[in-house]
Parts: sequence; C-alpha cells; structure tokens
Amino acid sequence: MKRILVTGGAGFLGSHLCERLLNEGNEIICLDNLFTGSKKNIRHLLSNENFEFIRHDVIEPIQLEVDQIYNLACPASPPHYQYDPIKTLKTSVYGAINILDLAKRTKSRILQSSTSEVYGDPKVHPQPETYWGSVNPIGIRSCYDEGKRAAETLFFDYHRQHNVDIRVIRIFNTYGPRMNPLDGRVVSNFIVQALRGEDITIYGDGTQTRSFCYVDDLIDGIVRMMSAENVTGPVNLGNPTEMTVAELANKVVQLTNSKSKIIYKPLPSDDPVQRKPVIDLAKESLNWSPKVNLDEGLKHTINYFSKII
Repeated sequence: MKRILVTGGAGFLGSHLCERLLNEGNEIICLDNLFTGSKKNIRHLLSNENFEFIRHDVIEPIQLEVDQIYNLACPASPPHYQYDPIKTLKTSVYGAINILDLAKRTKSRILQSSTSEVYGDPKVHPQPETYWGSVNPIGIRSCYDEGKRAAETLFFDYHRQHNVDIRVIRIFNTYGPRMNPLDGRVVSNFIVQALRGEDITIYGDGTQTRSFCYVDDLIDGIVRMMSAENVTGPVNLGNPTEMTVAELANKVVQLTNSKSKIIYKPLPSDDPVQRKPVIDLAKESLNWSPKVNLDEGLKHTINYFSKII
C-alpha cells in the first residue's frame, strides 16, 4: 500500500484517478479547492477508510507525508481558466513549486499533468514531444498555456537541481463521465445541447481537428507513467484518431437521436486549428495505447449526461 496524494482529485480526471488507485489497494489523499472539482465526483469514495479528502488550494503550501504525488490541480477548460486568469497562472506556477517542494522533502515520485496546449496552435502536425510549440504569450489562453509550460520548466529544474523523481505527461483532449456539463469543451457542449434539443454550436467553420481519448484509457496511461522506471517524459497521452469538430457534432447528433441543428459562430482567439498526438513514445516506454473507440466512449458519456441534465 502506497500513500498517494492526488491534487485536483475531485475533478473530472482526478476523481477517476483516485478511484483507480484506491481499487489497486492504495491509501489516497484527495486534495482540491473545489473551484472546478466537485464532491459529487468523489461521494462514492468518501466512505472508504483508505480515502481522505482535504479542501485546500495548491497555491498555499501544505505539509503531508506521502509516497507519490499526482499533480492534476488546475482548471482545464477555457471558460474556467479564463474566469480568473491570474489565479490560473498562480495555480500552475505556485502550485507546482509547492507540490515539488513537498516531493523534495518526502522524496516522493511526482507526476505533472501537463497538456497538449503547450504546443499552442501548432506549426508541426501531428505533434511529437520534441516539438517546442507555437504559443501566444499574451493571448486570452496564455494563462493556461504558458502556466503549464512554466510548470514543466519547474519540474525539470527541480529534477536537475534537487534530483526530484519526476514524471511529465501531456494530455490531449479527454472525455467521459463526470465531465462538467458547463466546462465549455466540445464533447460536453455537443452532448448537452443535443440532449436538450438545442442548437449545436460550432465555433469556426468546423474543419479544425481534434483527437479524443476516453477517460479510462487516459487514466491507464497516467498510472503506467507513474510506475515506469527511467522515463521522466514529457510523454504524450491521447488518442491519435483525428476528426473534425463538424464530424464530432454530427456523430453526437446521430448517437443521441437528436433533432438539434448545427449552427456556426466565430472562432475564439488563439483556438488551435489542429490537434493530434504522436504516441510512439508512450507505446514504446509504457506499452500503452488507447483501446476505447469513439462510438463506445461517446455512448458511455451520453448515458452519464442523460442522467444528470
């Protein structure tokens, strides 16, 4: 049994990770300030004697005794991270420093959940880990993009300067049950609009591409990365099956049997045109690749949303 800290543990991804690690027989400390996370996501875990919830903001230091740390603390959808951009940047930077200091003191292995947003609006397609990205440092998405880039810098500097045992992953678009219906991401937006019979809103002309990874596949990759030896990363985790946003909208309409119409609105500033991970490194070093196809994953997600809206 390991004593494991999951920051952002009441969020979409964090709650699934806590559940997986508990099922593997570990003792879990779930830390979250509940800005975007929710106790509803972890309610079924609260009665487990090996699960502890602490309401805390990673911007402030915390003293704990742990064996491993998964740092997932940061709002990840544009409406949420743009609501208070300074707080978002502080969460990535101050949060990383505080959690890295904890890892340094306890000699814990620590994993950083970075993001495909470090690639910005990429000039290289698909995106390998060796690509340094094309990021606007002063745009409306910069608080998140540059915050995550700075956090990666901190992780590698703590590794080089203090010998902290780090792991860094870059998460591409992930979807599944427990997504916030108001988080502003395309999968949740389209499903909620389709189930309500509202117009499905596409920003831009719909030709921009994304690659969608089901949450169970991603969590498996995260756990494999933490367990891997001699792999610091960064390692891309995502599904390389690429599709246009318009294709996704039509698929959601089909799977929900919705009568919703698809409408188009202007594309937001700095919205990336293409997103597709190169996952060769994950295949080679983690023996990982996604298993759940989009139709299957969407059906699980639609079933979840149909119960909560």
